[in-house]
Amino acid sequence: IKDVEQTLSLGAARVIIGTRAVTSPDFVKELLDRFGPERIVLGIDARDGKVAVQGWVQVSDLDAVEFGQSMHALGIRTAVYTDISRDGKLNGPNVEAIRIMLEQTGLRIIASGGVSSLENIKALQALTPWGMDGAIVGKALYDGKLDLGQALALARAGA
Repeated sequence: IKDVEQTLSLGAARVIIGTRAVTSPDFVKELLDRFGPERIVLGIDARDGKVAVQGWVQVSDLDAVEFGQSMHALGIRTAVYTDISRDGKLNGPNVEAIRIMLEQTGLRIIASGGVSSLENIKALQALTPWGMDGAIVGKALYDGKLDLGQALALARAGA
């Protein structure tokens, strides 16, 4: 709790909770009660629909959609969803898995993993009516595969 409080007091808008949410739902509830759902974001890292923990080292038996549903029931409203099989591969996000997360969990989703083109951003924008909230782009920017200015212009135009 102290680390989250300090991070927010230093100016962070939100804090993402990952593995600890899997191992301690009561901790998530305490964070939500203290800081509010607008400041606490769930990190769901998944491979083949199962939640990965401990920095992607272990894949649990926990279904990612069911986990999202249970966290939404606790009060979480936004999640960063990473399909770890796509992260850093530049082969596009798992739009189908993201759509399922949106439709079945009630969470707003920030997509991570595989976003590498303007077409990928457009595909994610098409999910906005279901709660698509944003995208994290990394390697495509570092490798020069995606122009940040064009990506931001497209994102703003679709907003």
